[in-house]
Amino acid sequence: MSARTISLPAPKTSGKVSLEESLFRRRSQRSFKANDIPLEYLSQILWAAQGITDQTYGFRTAPSAGALYPLFIYVAKNDGVFRYIPDGHKLVELSNTDIRPSLGRASLGQSYIREAALDIIICANFAISQAKYGPRAFRYVCMEIGHVAQNIQLQTVALGLGSVVVGAFWDDVIRTNLKIPENQDPLYIIPIGYYNQ
Repeated sequence: MSARTISLPAPKTSGKVSLEESLFRRRSQRSFKANDIPLEYLSQILWAAQGITDQTYGFRTAPSAGALYPLFIYVAKNDGVFRYIPDGHKLVELSNTDIRPSLGRASLGQSYIREAALDIIICANFAISQAKYGPRAFRYVCMEIGHVAQNIQLQTVALGLGSVVVGAFWDDVIRTNLKIPENQDPLYIIPIGYYNQ
């Protein structure tokens, strides 16, 4: 059986909220409503994270040392786990199981991970960058994940959503839940949803 593929709506390259306003309003939100997020919003968030902005050269919304793009973006929602594929702007289903409760337990019991409408999990294959940059690859990958996470957070603000970045979790348990290869290290979980004010 082949994996289900979801073509995402085209992203918007202009919006109603300025960058300055998004920066000013950005906060770590840890209390979420049960509401689902529209596919259009998820599409926009994933594009902000790693979307392709130049079809000729494959440039993306976040810089990457050597344009190697060693990061992998996963989405955990109530209907399963998906991997974001920037080329073609689509999601590929990896599982139809809701793993958010397991992610919350593996994250030292942080309940908002299971309560958020979705969790974005950012993983890295350090070997991709190490092949070119050797020991400096670790620094470059860490810089890149910071760029991607900030893009995600600013886009969520512009959409009227909340998010928080989480780095406290058991790597092996997250890897097992996602069913990803051993050469991918989970680095960040970003719960996203409509937040309680």
